[in-house]
Amino acid sequence: MTTAIAAPPPRYVSPARSLKHGLTLAWRGVLKIRKNPEQLADVVLMPIVFLAMFVYLFGGAISGDTGAYLTMVVPGVMVMNIMQVSLTIGVHMNTDVSKGLYDRFRSMPIARSAPLFGAVLADVVRYLVCLVVLLVVATVMGYRIATDPLSLLAATGLVVLFGLCFCWISIFVGMLMRTPGAVQGLMFVFIMPLSFGSNVFVPSDTMPGWLQAWTDISPVSLLSDALRGLLNGGAVTGPLLGALAWMAAVLAVFFPLAMRSYRKRVT
Repeated sequence: MTTAIAAPPPRYVSPARSLKHGLTLAWRGVLKIRKNPEQLADVVLMPIVFLAMFVYLFGGAISGDTGAYLTMVVPGVMVMNIMQVSLTIGVHMNTDVSKGLYDRFRSMPIARSAPLFGAVLADVVRYLVCLVVLLVVATVMGYRIATDPLSLLAATGLVVLFGLCFCWISIFVGMLMRTPGAVQGLMFVFIMPLSFGSNVFVPSDTMPGWLQAWTDISPVSLLSDALRGLLNGGAVTGPLLGALAWMAAVLAVFFPLAMRSYRKRVT
C-alpha cells in the first residue's frame, strides 16, 4: 500500500490567483461569522454602550441637551468604534498563528498572503455591522442625518477605509507579540489616548493649549470633522484632506512592517 504525498505549494502564484485565494478565505471568514454570530457581540454592544454612556452622562453638561450632543458625538463615535473593531484582527491572527492554523495554510497550494488579505477583507463585515448598529441606536435616541443618502454612503465608505488602513497597525502588533492578551493590551493602550485626545467627545477649544494643538491635527479629530460635515452639513474638504493624509501615512509605514512581520512569523 502506497501513501500519497501531497504536492508542495507552488513557489509563485499569479496576482489573479492570489486575489481569488484571498477572496475565498475572506468568504470563509464571513461563513465563520454566520455560523458563530457571537463573534459580533463586541461590535453590536460597543456602539450601544458608548452612545448611552456618553450621551446621557455628559450630553447635558457639555452641550446643554442630549439632542445637540448627539449631533456632535455620533460621527466621532463612528471613528472610535471602527478603531476598536480593527483592533481585533491582530488578536485573532495572533491566536490563529499560536494554534497552528497558518501551518496548515502553508501546506496548501495557495498564495502566502491569501490568509492575511482574506482576514482583512472579512473584517469589513464587522465594520459594517458596527456602523449599522450605531446609526440605528443613534436614530432611536433622536439623532437625524441632515444631509442626503449619498453623503451617508460617502461617510460610511470613508470610515471603513480608515479601518482598513488602521488595521495594519493591529496586524503588525499581532505578529510581534507572543500572546493574544499582549496584543489586546498594547493596542488598547494605543487606542484610548488617541480616542480621548481628540474632539470626539468635547470641543477642542475647551482643552489646554498643548492638548488643543495636538487635537486639531489628530487623525481621529480630522476624520470626525469630515464625518460631521458629511452627516450634519458643514465643511468637509479641509478635514477630509487631513484625514486622507493620515491614512496614507499609516498605510505607507505599517503595511510593509505588517507584511514583513507576517512573513517572518508564518513562513
